Amino acid sequence: MPYLRRQLTTDEYVHGVLSGDRAILGRAITLVESDAPQHTTQAQDVLRQLLPHGGRSIRIGITGVPGVGKSTLIETLGTQLCENGQRLAVLTVDPSSSRTHGSILGDKTRMERLSRMQNAFIRSSPTGGALGGVTRKTRESIIVCEAAGFEIILVETVGVGQSEIAVHDMTDCFVLLALSGAGDELQALKKGVVELADLIVITKADGPNREQILAARADYLQALRYLAPATTNWRVPVLISSARTGEGIDALWAAIEEYRMLGETTGTIVSRRQSQATSWFEALLAEALQRHFYQNPQVAERLPHLRQAIIRGEIPVVHAVEELLKLV
Repeated sequence: MPYLRRQLTTDEYVHGVLSGDRAILGRAITLVESDAPQHTTQAQDVLRQLLPHGGRSIRIGITGVPGVGKSTLIETLGTQLCENGQRLAVLTVDPSSSRTHGSILGDKTRMERLSRMQNAFIRSSPTGGALGGVTRKTRESIIVCEAAGFEIILVETVGVGQSEIAVHDMTDCFVLLALSGAGDELQALKKGVVELADLIVITKADGPNREQILAARADYLQALRYLAPATTNWRVPVLISSARTGEGIDALWAAIEEYRMLGETTGTIVSRRQSQATSWFEALLAEALQRHFYQNPQVAERLPHLRQAIIRGEIPVVHAVEELLKLV
């Protein structure tokens, strides 16, 4: 019979997180990520007690298309920050298979050097099919990590779908990584990601295509002239970096620090977090209402019949919706 760890009490979770116990920190994040009914109440009790200890970090979103080098840059930057004595938590999202719902969860393998740092914590979570590839519980995980004393929180997106918007709506500073010569510049503009970015970094600048990289940087700077910045009074810098050689890593962190100083001085970060909290509340409320609706026994019984009637063209869709709403 496999050994089963006993369930921790709420006080044990809270004390363990606040004291920096990494094992309990991992278990606390697992608790808040769980959708099991028996975990939900305790998870909210834990979060309620940890909330006053959160909010003291700089939250940084890292996005970019697959292959742009997000994990490599995070490891290089994170290792440097840890060597300078700062505490860093990296929350990455691993895409779940739409068929099997399985995930690789391999970010500790991809960030092997950073994962060995004593003042770094890496957590990879499956998307679980959440919109935009960001787990629904990532916001709670940020709070738990902040309560554990981590000063810097990096959130890496999967770089597909609406993940950029989701991560932008839970971080203070949003960093867009881009490749040169891969059509990425135009694609980013089409998706509107540039409008969300607080910093743009052109990666993999250690290859032979230096002129192409400089041309891509000029293209971004030109495009930014016609876009309103995501943050008032902030001119979005376009940087060049190489995680392999270390070029641009210091400049990237200096830009983030400058952005943070401006945000704290003007109150932009506080204002953004207040807006994010409101959006979060409304999103969770909508999700809870939807779940409550579909769990209604009368809706569950009537819904299949209405679907078939719609398919056969027997009733209008609006009529079917109104009939279901009347049941609740």
